[in-house]
Amino acid sequence: MGGLTSAIAFGGANYYFSNTSPVTPVVEQVKPQKRQPNKDKKAIQQAFHELQALLPSEHVTVDEETLQLHGYSENSYHNEGTPNIVVYPSSTEEVVQIVKIANKLNVPIIAFSGGTSLEGHFTAPEGGICISFTEHMDKVVAFHPDDLDIVVQPGVQWENLNAQLKEHGLFFPMDPGPGACIGGMVGTGCSGTNAVRWGTMREWVINLTVVLPNGQVVKTRQRPRKSSAGYDLTKLFIGSEGTLGIITEATLKLAVRPEHETVAVCDFPTVRDAAAVVPDLTRAGVQIGAVELLDDQMMKAVRMASPQLGYEEKPTLFFKFVGSKAQTDHEIKVVSELTKKHHGGKFKYATTQQEKDELWEGRKTCLWSATLLKENASIWTTDVVVPVSKLPELIAETKQDVSESNLPCPFAGHAGDGNFHLFILFDKNIPSEFEEATRLNQNLIERAIKMEGSITGEHGVGFGKKKYLRSELGDNTIDLMWTIKNAMDPKGIMNPGKVLPDPK
Repeated sequence: MGGLTSAIAFGGANYYFSNTSPVTPVVEQVKPQKRQPNKDKKAIQQAFHELQALLPSEHVTVDEETLQLHGYSENSYHNEGTPNIVVYPSSTEEVVQIVKIANKLNVPIIAFSGGTSLEGHFTAPEGGICISFTEHMDKVVAFHPDDLDIVVQPGVQWENLNAQLKEHGLFFPMDPGPGACIGGMVGTGCSGTNAVRWGTMREWVINLTVVLPNGQVVKTRQRPRKSSAGYDLTKLFIGSEGTLGIITEATLKLAVRPEHETVAVCDFPTVRDAAAVVPDLTRAGVQIGAVELLDDQMMKAVRMASPQLGYEEKPTLFFKFVGSKAQTDHEIKVVSELTKKHHGGKFKYATTQQEKDELWEGRKTCLWSATLLKENASIWTTDVVVPVSKLPELIAETKQDVSESNLPCPFAGHAGDGNFHLFILFDKNIPSEFEEATRLNQNLIERAIKMEGSITGEHGVGFGKKKYLRSELGDNTIDLMWTIKNAMDPKGIMNPGKVLPDPK
């Protein structure tokens, strides 16, 4: 099995085959409440001494630069604090001992993997212990090619995983931002451009090994593709952002790599015309690999960055077709006709690998390209999702809103599943521009909720969007989430300040 063989040999000792201890059942209703972890300096000092005794000296640090790297992100505008200590465990067993120390001393715990999140997921507003997985818990634990699944640790990067799987004709379909790791991908319930065809992280996780706040270890289920046994605890932890427990292993489903893949692009006179293609595409039964929408502002940026690609400064759809050659040829014809119905321009599709790479280049580099629209700008990247039928309306209203702003706001959307990303360019040193960026972000969120959508399609809630969650879900749902949180984490030590808005 090539690279996977050695990886398994190195990481296999950590594979948990069953639960080592059950969760103590909670029978008493817990009144929703926010509980503050201990920020006492003596508790932090005691934790540091006990962690030094537990782990090799190089696996525990209080180096200021390291603390900053594990609590601050240039990708986020929700940097609320840094941890007091960073630790680098090598196994589930070490994570158990770290968590027990934190629980005993009432010190916060924040899990860290790729550090690519956008909503302040790993910021440390209460200080505490950051458990970093990318240094030593980045192994493949077990590979089952006949069952199309693989067991990995949280520090595994999805690109590296797919590079290893390629020689076996397999792949893991999730494709979030570069550098993202499995732990954070599970924690945020991520997806990416492939979601319209393959779904989200929730559909591709079979089971999880999780260290609970009291140090108990649970495995959420066994390894078959389906099970109707008991509560679906796997999905309880997916999207929980480290607020209920620390994920130390994940069993992931794999897919067979498609026989053929190609791409196409088509521009449109208006963004509403482009967005209107998507519902028709769905009703036509086209199993599209991806369909991405870039508006005229984003295409202007792409043209500035790569004029040789020859793109027009018009709203543009990028299509990805996967399957057999016969299937993709048929779907290209169907989609080409649909674009004509909605006033699409020339429909260009790739016939060679070079053409494929060139056509998709605009979508691949759009975030970097967007920085050219405003000198010395920072980019606030935000996402919402609505039912696909509502996407044209969402886009039209958002375009009207941003047209009245003094800030450039290009967008790119996973149009196939209604997921919309707005890139707000502003100077973070000018308070009025930050306030305007905040207003545009809030308007987009409120607009999505009004259209029966969600405040986030794939970025997660974190610190940045928790204040909007109640508007989407309602008081009773938030109260139930707090009941679960308090039952599992009564001391409130797991990634405090994230996901849940303060209880009323």
